[in-house]
Amino acid sequence: MRAQDIVAHNLRKLRVKRGLSQEALAVDAELDRTYVSRLERQMENPTVAVLERLAKALSVKIQDFFVAPRAGAKFPAPLKGGRKPKA
Repeated sequence: MRAQDIVAHNLRKLRVKRGLSQEALAVDAELDRTYVSRLERQMENPTVAVLERLAKALSVKIQDFFVAPRAGAKFPAPLKGGRKPKA
């Protein structure tokens, strides 16, 4: 698996685990939402500075983006789309 694939896998896994939308993560990391989307789809190569911002926004260590998934692990499913129902 390429490093770009591993980073994308872990970025989505960590974001979904925290229940954050791409937009919420982008705001917290001071990035554009479409950039976060492109990272998760392996269309961009993040710099170390971007990974630091994402790690801080997700409250993880930067090295958590480089943990290889277990053999056969599926790419994490995205969060359910659409607006949340009003309380």
